[in-house]
Amino acid sequence: MLSSRSRFLLLLTLVFTLSSPVLARKDTGFLDRTLTLHGATYKYQVFVPDNWSSNQKWPIILFLHGAGERGADGLIQTQVGIATAIRNDRSRFPAVVVMPQCLKDHSWDKPDMEEVALAALAAASKEFKGDRKRTYLTGLSMGGYGSWALAAAYPNKFAAVVPICGGILHPDESRKQPDSDRTPYLEAAKKIGTKLPLWVFHGDADPTVPVAESRLMIEALKADGADVRYTEYPGVGHNSWDKAYAEPQLMTWLLSKSL
Repeated sequence: MLSSRSRFLLLLTLVFTLSSPVLARKDTGFLDRTLTLHGATYKYQVFVPDNWSSNQKWPIILFLHGAGERGADGLIQTQVGIATAIRNDRSRFPAVVVMPQCLKDHSWDKPDMEEVALAALAAASKEFKGDRKRTYLTGLSMGGYGSWALAAAYPNKFAAVVPICGGILHPDESRKQPDSDRTPYLEAAKKIGTKLPLWVFHGDADPTVPVAESRLMIEALKADGADVRYTEYPGVGHNSWDKAYAEPQLMTWLLSKSL
């Protein structure tokens, strides 16, 4: 039988462990989290660096997955993109990374899922001491569309944005758009403005999201004098995100930006 003092110390240790983000996380650094919004519960994931401490503010990255990871399990979005890069070498990511999950038959560039993404970011920022001035956004495919949409809607919220194989017009929309009409891209570029740093990635053989989506956005942004970089991978199809998140300079560039 445990003495009263031993039971008290055991209880105290358990409470401290459950309340500490660092001690409670798994060896992978990924944490299960939930949020409630308008009466609905959403699961999401947060990656916390090994050396995380509450004694300082931390850069924080919002990651938006692609269409294939939609659902409600709160897990599958950690099997792609920036999460894969983290698992390959998490020492490259000295930042808190927030990974919400888009519902089936929804998309990140619509208001309901934008609200979920921003709510997960806000909750994780509060819990893990996210730095408002070093808050970043990235996404791939459907999440690339979401990144462009959030950048246009909140150009002063993020210190830098990295859209990967995304765009402004979805393929069914772009097919109806006259080739000479640049209006959607010019309007998006105008909303994003010239102060938000962007690094855009796309494969030139992408059969899912036409590479023209990124090219036209780069053209529109550069015409306004925006701070934008563009990397296009020759011969690469839709999966340009593995190469993008493995870029040696990406995290250095991203984390050098501040509001």
